[in-house]
Amino acid sequence: MDYPALERAARRHATAELTRHAVTELDLIASGRRALRAVRHPLGFVCLPVLRDGSDGVCVHVFGAPEAKPDESVPQVHCHSWDLTSTVLYGHLDNRRVRIDEDTKDPTHRVFEVHSDPSGVDELRPTERLVRCRPGVRQTHTRGESYALPAGEFHTSVVPDGRPTATLVLGRTLPGRVDLSLGPPSVPGHRMVRRTCDATQTARIARAALRRIHEPEP
Repeated sequence: MDYPALERAARRHATAELTRHAVTELDLIASGRRALRAVRHPLGFVCLPVLRDGSDGVCVHVFGAPEAKPDESVPQVHCHSWDLTSTVLYGHLDNRRVRIDEDTKDPTHRVFEVHSDPSGVDELRPTERLVRCRPGVRQTHTRGESYALPAGEFHTSVVPDGRPTATLVLGRTLPGRVDLSLGPPSVPGHRMVRRTCDATQTARIARAALRRIHEPEP
C-alpha cells in the first residue's frame, strides 16, 4: 500500500479507488495471507492497522463488530496529533466537532495528554488546562463520502443507532503535536489498554467488512 498514492486519491475525492485499496487489504487479512491483528479501541471500534510508515499511517476502522465494544469510562471528546482523512466504506458516521473555550473559573472539562506506547497502553496525563466545551458543527457521512479533520481539532465520532460501519483512515502525524482528550476536571490521570484480537477474530472481522462493502446499502 502506497501512502502518497492514497493521499492523492483522497485529494481527488476518488472514493472508489480508496475503497478498492481497502478491499485488497481486507482480502489479504481475511484469507490469512497477511499476519495482521485487529486492535480493540476503547472508543468503540476495531482498528486494522494496514500501514505504518514513519509519520504516515492507514487503518480500517470497523464499528459494530462484536469485538468493538466501547469503554464507557473513556472520554469521547478528543483531538489527534495527526491530520486525518476518512472515507466511509459502508454505514453512516456522525462527526461532531466541539468548540473549546479557555475557562479557569467555571470549566466543564480538563485537557489530558494521551501518551501511547507500542504495548498498547495509553496513559492519560492531566494538564493544568481547564476549558468549557460547547457543541460545534455536526456532519453525517455515508458510504463513499470522505471528510478531513486537521490535527488539534476536538471532536467525537458517533455511529447512529450502532449500525455496522467501516472507514478507511489516512493519518499523517505532525511534529511536536500530542494527542489530547477531555475529561472531568477532578479526574486523575489513568491508563487505558488496547487489546489485540487473535488471528481467527481478525479474519472474521475482515470477512464481515468485505461482505458489507459488497452489499448495497439498505
